[in-house]
Amino acid sequence: MATNTETIPISIRASARELDVIDRAARLRGKTRTSYMMDASFKEAQEDLYDQPVLPVDEKTYQAFLAALDAPVAENPRLRELLATPAPWQK
Repeated sequence: MATNTETIPISIRASARELDVIDRAARLRGKTRTSYMMDASFKEAQEDLYDQPVLPVDEKTYQAFLAALDAPVAENPRLRELLATPAPWQK
């Protein structure tokens, strides 16, 4: 496995049109193609990972959590009253 400071080459294929767009954008940002592509792909990867739910709990706790989500909502008269009250700007 690579260390945090070690770099490993990556090889990808791209069309001439894709490279042209990437190169133009990289120049616009004052970056090399490699730097631009790494920054963009790293940002996209982080967003994909951040979109995933993370629940560091054991299986029993996770199942209880799912059951609570699936359970019908308990009656809450105070909440029902609040939701029935017009907002101040609606009065």
